[in-house]
Amino acid sequence: MGILDFLTGEFVDVIHWTDDTRDTMVWRFEREGHEIKYGAKLTVREGQAAVMVHEGQLADVFAPGLYMLETNNMPIMTTLQYWDHGFESPFKSEIYYVNTTRFTDLKWGTKNPIICRDPEFGPVRIRAYGTYEIKVSDPAKFLSEVVGTDGEFTMDEISYQIRNIITTQFSAAIANSGIPVLDMAANTIDLGKLLASKIAPALAEFGLSIPNLYIENISLPPKVEEALDKRTSMGLAGDLDQFMKYSAAEAMSNPDSAAGGSMAAGMGAGMGMAMAQQMNQGPWGQRPVAAQPTAMTPPPPPVEKVWHTAVNGETKGPFSRASLGRMAADGSLSRETHVWTAGQDGWKRAVDVMELAQLFTVMPPPPPAA
Repeated sequence: MGILDFLTGEFVDVIHWTDDTRDTMVWRFEREGHEIKYGAKLTVREGQAAVMVHEGQLADVFAPGLYMLETNNMPIMTTLQYWDHGFESPFKSEIYYVNTTRFTDLKWGTKNPIICRDPEFGPVRIRAYGTYEIKVSDPAKFLSEVVGTDGEFTMDEISYQIRNIITTQFSAAIANSGIPVLDMAANTIDLGKLLASKIAPALAEFGLSIPNLYIENISLPPKVEEALDKRTSMGLAGDLDQFMKYSAAEAMSNPDSAAGGSMAAGMGAGMGMAMAQQMNQGPWGQRPVAAQPTAMTPPPPPVEKVWHTAVNGETKGPFSRASLGRMAADGSLSRETHVWTAGQDGWKRAVDVMELAQLFTVMPPPPPAA
């Protein structure tokens, strides 16, 4: 190092940092030999904190403001080392600037589907993704626990660990929330607040905080979504017979459309078949030959109801009525057990459901008192 560089380093006594990036969390002020002059000016801007490390030991943390690095302003440094006023100052320390602003629009998402138990569909797999914000709440702890001696620490170096914490806590929160899958979209704000509160203690160990966490989407597997779409379409159609009549009338009223042309062609074919049948009936006035009876298709068998049970806050099922009968016989189903089936208004005691109350009448009543 030349004499000019040496003198320039000795007379530069202004320590500051202006961040021109969007992902730098910690930046170390570089000086030749880490020598900082006695009486140097330390500038800490809003959204920053300065941490002084002396001989490997954290000495002080400076909030936003202008500081003169003198002995009377730094009682902690006075106990660490004697300060000299000469050119060969023994004051050899490091200044780390910590960005305390919020880092926004950070992405998170589940790598693999999360299995949870839904009260209506049973076990289902869901995926979720969203954004979150992170902020350094304790610069000293963040420097000692995460950064170490890294001269420039960026958000990318810790974002992977934070995403792992979020997805782990999300799995536990969803499994214990008890919110049905179809109602999760209406509760994303509450789920985000719940998830942020669960993550906060883990991030506090690193000197970080999570001001906001947003859940943008919770999705089901494609096959389950297709089944839901069909179920929704059937609900919108209502009475299928009336829906088909309405569709036929609409097509007939618009013969120029493709549907109307197909409908007209179908009607023409039907009229032609009717005329051919009349011609095959023989001379006028002759009684037509009786048509052969067609085989009737039997109706589909009735759908058996299935039931869910709730014991100690945990749902089980579905069970058929025969299974519930066996459970009533071995004592795992009692009159006070709450049950639910599709179309039932909320949970009810088994003894209050007419179809299940009969299961307990075949059992002998409790013996009389001695």
